[in-house]
Formats: sequence, C-alpha cells, structure tokens
Amino acid sequence: MKQTIKTGLAALVLFLAISCKKENNSIQTSGIEINNSEQSVIPDTLIYAGKAIGIGTQVWMTKNLAVSHYKNGDPIPQVKDATAWAALTTGAWCYNNSDPATGAVYGKLYNWYAVNDPRGLAPAGWHVPSDAEWTTLATFLGGEAVAGSRMKSTGTIEAGTGLWYAPNTDATNSSGFTGLPGGFRYYTGSFYYFGHNGYWWTSTVYHTRFILIRSLNYNNGNITNWADGFDNKPAGYSVRCVKD
Repeated sequence: MKQTIKTGLAALVLFLAISCKKENNSIQTSGIEINNSEQSVIPDTLIYAGKAIGIGTQVWMTKNLAVSHYKNGDPIPQVKDATAWAALTTGAWCYNNSDPATGAVYGKLYNWYAVNDPRGLAPAGWHVPSDAEWTTLATFLGGEAVAGSRMKSTGTIEAGTGLWYAPNTDATNSSGFTGLPGGFRYYTGSFYYFGHNGYWWTSTVYHTRFILIRSLNYNNGNITNWADGFDNKPAGYSVRCVKD
C-alpha cells in the first residue's frame, strides 16, 4: 500500500513539474518571436497579451506582427532568396536582411499576398488597419505633421540609446506606439532603409497595383501615407494591428 502511495505521489510531482515547465515556457515566449512548433500550440492572442495600448478611441499593438501562421493555423512560408521573393504571388514573410536576430525586436516583413489572404493574417480580435484608421490615430496625436514624433521610439543608434539613426527628429513616443525603423523589402527582394524608416501596410487598395502604406522617418516628425511608384504587392513591410 505504501509503495502504491509513493508511486502515485511521484507521478503527481512529475505531472506538476511538466505543467509548470510548460506554463513558464508560455510566459517566456509571450510577446516575442517563437518557432513554428511553439506557435502551433500557443494562441496568438496570448503571444500579444499585454503588448497593446489605448490611443484615443483605438487600441493598437505596441509590437510589429511576428506570426508565422494564418488565423486558421495554416503556415505562412518564410522566403529568404531574393529571386524567389520577387516571383511570389502568394503570401510569405521574411526577416529584415533575412537575419533572425531582427525578429524579436522588429517582427517580420510580409508581402501583400499574406496581408490580404482570406485566411487572415492578424490574430483573432485584431485586424490590419485601413488608411482611415491610421488617419484617426494621426488626428488624435495632433495631425500627420507631428504625429510621427509621438509615435517613434526614442534615442539614436549613434548615441547608443535607441534603434533609429540620428537625428530621429522630435521623437518622444508619448503615445506609447513605439514605432521602429524596420525598413522594407523591395519587390526585387533587396532590403532598404533599416534604421532610417519604418513602413507598415494598410488594408487600403489605392490602385489595382498599389496598396497604401504608412511610414515614419528618422529625419522628421511626420507620419505619411503613400503608394510606391511600382507594383508594391510583392514588397515586404511591417504590420501593426489594431483591435477589432
């Protein structure tokens, strides 16, 4: 009888140890990039828990999106090769300069095909904002001529105090948005402006070939909306989600 009790207690201790380990792993990976096997079991709503802030009437994520699966669980392929990226007509993601070290800080860059996929890129309860929703944000922060200052993270690379190249004009991050200069991937597959500018997809189609994007710049306090003078659907930009 004593042996049976000891065996039962040992099994219980082992079960609790495994449960605690799983819980700790979930906490450690919350809000940062995790690998595909982890992401298949940890809901995106948990990954981004606590990584949001209310600004005016909206709630925005304070981190760029870093998911590797669509909302329905289907995987989004990572594409490193420039030639392969340029030829895509389906959803894909990459790290800036194909360097995984950038992922935990800057998130992933996605092409339009991933953003627009009917399976859904944003986690449940969130969506990729329209240009009008970005305008609502900018208006609350004083207008597009100054809102960027209040959205950019502070400090400069040269001073060792931040992630933007100098001068990072007027950056205060007073909104808590914490905009980062993640650069973008050109439709040819090359990378540009890392440390200088941040670029984010909107869900607004400006033309059959052009999708409006939003950007923050290291040398002014604006937030601008524009469409590149090329078919930018194959390009890779960051994604920042807003609450449904």
